[in-house]
Amino acid sequence: MIPTLVLLLFGLIAIGLPVGAVLVIVTLVLDHFFSFFPVLPASGEMLWGGSTSFSLVAVPLFILTGELLLNSGIAAGMFVAIDRWVRVVPGGLLHTIIGSSALFSATSGSSVATAATIGTVAIPQMKAGGYSPPLFLGSIAAGGTLGILIPPSINMIIYGVLADVSIGRLYLAGLIPGLLLALLFSLLILGVCIWYPAARGRKEAMPTWRERFQTLPGLLPPLLLFILMVGSIYLGVATPTEAAALGFLAALVMTAMRGKLTFALLMGAFERTMRTTCMVMLIVLAAQLLNFVMVSVGLADQIRNAVGAIDAPPVVILMAIVVIYLVLGCFMETLSLMIATTPIVVPIIVAIGYDPLWFGVIFMIMIEMALITPPIGMNLFVVQSVRGEGSFRDVTLGAVPFVAAMLAMIAILTAFPSLATWLPTFMRG
Repeated sequence: MIPTLVLLLFGLIAIGLPVGAVLVIVTLVLDHFFSFFPVLPASGEMLWGGSTSFSLVAVPLFILTGELLLNSGIAAGMFVAIDRWVRVVPGGLLHTIIGSSALFSATSGSSVATAATIGTVAIPQMKAGGYSPPLFLGSIAAGGTLGILIPPSINMIIYGVLADVSIGRLYLAGLIPGLLLALLFSLLILGVCIWYPAARGRKEAMPTWRERFQTLPGLLPPLLLFILMVGSIYLGVATPTEAAALGFLAALVMTAMRGKLTFALLMGAFERTMRTTCMVMLIVLAAQLLNFVMVSVGLADQIRNAVGAIDAPPVVILMAIVVIYLVLGCFMETLSLMIATTPIVVPIIVAIGYDPLWFGVIFMIMIEMALITPPIGMNLFVVQSVRGEGSFRDVTLGAVPFVAAMLAMIAILTAFPSLATWLPTFMRG
């Protein structure tokens, strides 16, 4: 049964069928050939329960918040403020990209939105600053991936729903690794700029202290949003969904205060949010249906038994999973990869004795790698689209060192799992 599932799943994806349709087809095949009793008559109630999940309401709210931040100019003001303070470091604007991506990620929850927003602001300055295109573009693509790991994160919501893990605890688990990964990115950039000075761009005049302090108000909106959304979750006064609603309302007020709140802006944001949310929900519900049938036909138990029969240390199995995701990320779109494989991989992780909460952070980093591995890496296409010229090869070459940094982060979390588990345990205590 397991070989049938794997071949059917990835075979249909390989020929270009939409992932939602693939998941439904696989579900029908499993139910027809392997189920001892008809499962589909019960699917209506299951799908209704899944579609009315309170946790999933946060998805469109986070997307809306990111749309408002992008179109109101708040993201541009944040970028300028960070740039004034970090320009003194070798490769200054590259560090600005990473810092801005981390801060924007902490308010939008979307990697693609982060890469598009920061790319729109930063790329016009690439030629003027004389920066190496591969490293510059790679830093934008990699910085965008922080939107998956640093809370609030849309992908963590989906993982929490599919793996039955607390979303609030996932947010807590992802905060320290997310900040550490951003630091690793900056250290990587610093090392490249010291080793290869031509990559750091032209030496620019340092801003005065007055200029630096004048831009600080640009940091207030995203910082206030982060404190409001993530702080309310950590203090236990709001669920992730309620925090997303608070963030959207705050972004709405900030947009109005800047004089940018118009009917056209709202309608555009609503339309883009609706399109993205419908795509996400179709795949999520199809994955929940597949998960339901897998449990019903006993496939989850077969996976656990098969893994238990493997005579290998758990860390070896974990590393094999990382390699598999590194390969799959070259050929599958991120959301599709995540939703199609979560029901298969999580039982394996539990069977070898790992905490699914800790693995959720590892899983987010593996999905991040899929965002910047060619030829399907979504962030690579986003950055090239924003750039609008030049070779796509520049973006892919620039992203390779950051993939190595993500692999290093996985190794660090494997050696020191408390980096992910300490904060959820502390806050629960």
